[in-house]
Amino acid sequence: MVTAHPLPEGFTEIEVFAIGTALLVEALLGFCLNGLTIISFRKIKELRTPSNLLVLSVALADCGICINAFIAAFSSFLRYWPYGSDGCQIHGFHGFLTALASISSSAAVAWDRYHHYCTRSRLQWSTAASMMLFAWLFAAFWSVMPLLGWGEYDYEPLRTCCTLDYSKGDRNYVTFLFALSTFNFMIPGFIMMTAYQSIHQKFKKTGHFKFNTGLPLKTLVICWGPYCLLCSYAAVENVMFIPAKYRMIPALIAKTVPTVDAFVYALGNENYRGGIWQFLTGQKIEKAEVDNKTK
Repeated sequence: MVTAHPLPEGFTEIEVFAIGTALLVEALLGFCLNGLTIISFRKIKELRTPSNLLVLSVALADCGICINAFIAAFSSFLRYWPYGSDGCQIHGFHGFLTALASISSSAAVAWDRYHHYCTRSRLQWSTAASMMLFAWLFAAFWSVMPLLGWGEYDYEPLRTCCTLDYSKGDRNYVTFLFALSTFNFMIPGFIMMTAYQSIHQKFKKTGHFKFNTGLPLKTLVICWGPYCLLCSYAAVENVMFIPAKYRMIPALIAKTVPTVDAFVYALGNENYRGGIWQFLTGQKIEKAEVDNKTK
């Protein structure tokens, strides 16, 4: 007879089950929606444009976040992390890689949309591929730093998944966090803010609002903001006085990113939505906007 592993300290049975269930639902929903985005890009010729390559990059990163959440959900139901310290480091690296790639790719989409609507520049395949490659290599650089000693990966409060260790708040953590947040949150956020503000002004002049220009930045701030706030506060004060179950909330909010991004960048894109519909039903897209004008 198998004996259940003891509950993590600071959590009740229902709280552990609720967190595991939330992670599982977020992972399943996000993976299905972004998987549909990826498959549609592969199958529908009209969707294979340089601009949509950047949308594909967001979807690939978000699928990676979902895989990371699947692993966290499984270990949450077990009540402990079954993969050892090496597995924890890999899980932390993978989580950061996909999260940072998602943010950088979202900023790349904003940059492309700005040029498309405000300067009427057409994105070339070579430029789109270079931007996608840079986003992933840039994310890999920052994600590997904790493995090399700048920053550190450790267990999250539930101790069933791993992320950046913010419990110490020492100089090593503070310097890494400052650089990380500057280059991977504030700068992408600034790019998105200025790009979408310019696009909004352009739409305002023409009277044709082709998409919600405020939604991408709101998604970035709402989904990633609580986690960034927790990590930033840990740089100046010891956050361990906050109950463990409450410190898990920002991570759960961040895991909603794949689902929200799917609605913002694929299902919220008339051209891409038409391609997904064609893939699902076999009905041809009536207006194949190959230059992604409805993006």
